[in-house]
Amino acid sequence: MDSASGLKIINPAVLAHAEQYRNEFTTTPPFPHIVIEDFLDNTFAQSLFDAFPSFERGNFIGDDGEPGGKSTLAKIRQCGPAYERLDDAIKSPEFLKAVGELTGIEGLIYDPWYLGGGTHENRNGMSLDPHVDFNYHPSEKWHRRLNLIIYLNPTWDDSWGGCLEIFRDPYADNRPSRAVGPAFNRCVIFETSEKSWHGFDAIRLPDEHADISRRSIALYFYTKDRPADDTAPRHTTYYVNRQLPDCYQEGLTLTRSHVAELKHLLEVRDSHIRMMYAENTAMRKAQDGGFSGHLLYLLKRAYVRYWK
Repeated sequence: MDSASGLKIINPAVLAHAEQYRNEFTTTPPFPHIVIEDFLDNTFAQSLFDAFPSFERGNFIGDDGEPGGKSTLAKIRQCGPAYERLDDAIKSPEFLKAVGELTGIEGLIYDPWYLGGGTHENRNGMSLDPHVDFNYHPSEKWHRRLNLIIYLNPTWDDSWGGCLEIFRDPYADNRPSRAVGPAFNRCVIFETSEKSWHGFDAIRLPDEHADISRRSIALYFYTKDRPADDTAPRHTTYYVNRQLPDCYQEGLTLTRSHVAELKHLLEVRDSHIRMMYAENTAMRKAQDGGFSGHLLYLLKRAYVRYWK
């Protein structure tokens, strides 16, 4: 691969305005991010859309073990020549340097396993609650620093939902600070930190477009170090259930759509609680297994019997 191949997939106009994008990235609240239209060479973006894997080809099994409305595929090289070219490009020093120039974050590292990333597809009714991502690579001692998302939806209207939502504080705010529609070849890059709260609102497709889905490619980049005052202990992804919309005030007469919305919010919250209980049970089973688990059991038993 020649020295410029990693840059050929990017629209030259983006590289020509790198300083402008970097200034925007570092100054845009509530945390560093940029939205770039026509990020990729348009012909290449179309080739990625044309070769996008079928929903059934990806992992569409939810956290509850049942088929769901989201499908992901991390092994993107299996999707054909266009995705092989994408993979070759994003791991090149030239591409990593270019993204560093767009954001001001140097020393970016490509993730060859695409853990959590790759192609993402969401069907009608799906949403994603506000969250901050895991902060270290699951198998390496790398700090997660950037999310780069490229949307591949030639037909989309923001009124259909599925908009990326950027929150200042989802515990306090029931509305995002910014919402970005998943338009074709639109790219969003944001710094991954302890305050980079993001998600997307529920997809609500009209009947005449019920057969389409929300498609994107998610790329995550890392660095070996990060500023000490921005470093936190290792954690998994943190989710926050959505707050009630503004319309739920004293005196509101509930309509059928209001009731449906409330039921959905409760279902999401209950699902989150069930998932947390399941994870807790799995951890306890792991603790109880083997010699270390038995030793922990004896120590707990001693504590209960003699320290009360």
